[in-house]
Amino acid sequence: MPDPEIANFAEMAPQTLRLAGRLALGSRHPLAVALAKAVGAREPLPAVIEQAGQGVLSVVDGQPVKLGSPDFCGARAQAVQVHASYASASVIAFSQGETAVVFAFRQRLRSDAAQVICGLKQDGYRIAILSGDRKEAVADVAASLAIDVWQADLRPADKIARIEQMRKAGQRVLMVGDGLNDAPSLAAANVSMSPISATHLAQAAADAIFLGEQLEPVATALKVSRRAFKVMTQNLWLAVIYNLIALPLAIAGFVTPLIAAAAMSGSSILVTANALRARISKNELLGDRVSWKS
Repeated sequence: MPDPEIANFAEMAPQTLRLAGRLALGSRHPLAVALAKAVGAREPLPAVIEQAGQGVLSVVDGQPVKLGSPDFCGARAQAVQVHASYASASVIAFSQGETAVVFAFRQRLRSDAAQVICGLKQDGYRIAILSGDRKEAVADVAASLAIDVWQADLRPADKIARIEQMRKAGQRVLMVGDGLNDAPSLAAANVSMSPISATHLAQAAADAIFLGEQLEPVATALKVSRRAFKVMTQNLWLAVIYNLIALPLAIAGFVTPLIAAAAMSGSSILVTANALRARISKNELLGDRVSWKS
């Protein structure tokens, strides 16, 4: 998604914003990245330690500073107050010593998200949201995209369990994710994609990386894969038909060695030319928007 907006930006003290922004530079979490950009942070704090699934911490003037989940920062009470004012917002907490604040972020959809989701549904794909975010925030996004199947407050293990459940039911799963906690589920899916803005761990776990702000490369990759499968099936049938016709004639002695060699070469050229149609289509449709890993 595009960088979320801080809904309660004006309520924060300038010193808190500066320090939280510097600490945020030590994290690749989407909300931390958005926070660092919003405050214009340039110089990261020294010796930042990241605790997976919790947040990041450092020490300033002998006091611990933390950025991450409300529980990690000891800001559960403040989070409750922020949720009361911004029901559908996502939150990230910051603490310095005993003082804690909670930032409320309004999520923004990618510019073509609604169009891409609608197109995928029309093509017969089933769409689901698996998120570690709050129920209210996920429900708001799901409603805006007309997605009926969604789950919130999921841990990485919960996402993997859900994906494994879908795979056992015979479904082929494409996972698209960008967060640190998405990496395990990206690896668990049949195939996975991440945007270039994703965390390094998510990019490493994904099968393909797509560029730009839009989701269109995801839909295009699915179109290309269907086209490739169709061409593969055509080539198999071409080979079967060739053998059904050519082998009996050869066995019966109606085909000379020269004609058999020419027919074999012609069959190979036909299959290769048919396969090249898919390759050309992929180049035309994707260009340099998607990078597939070998």
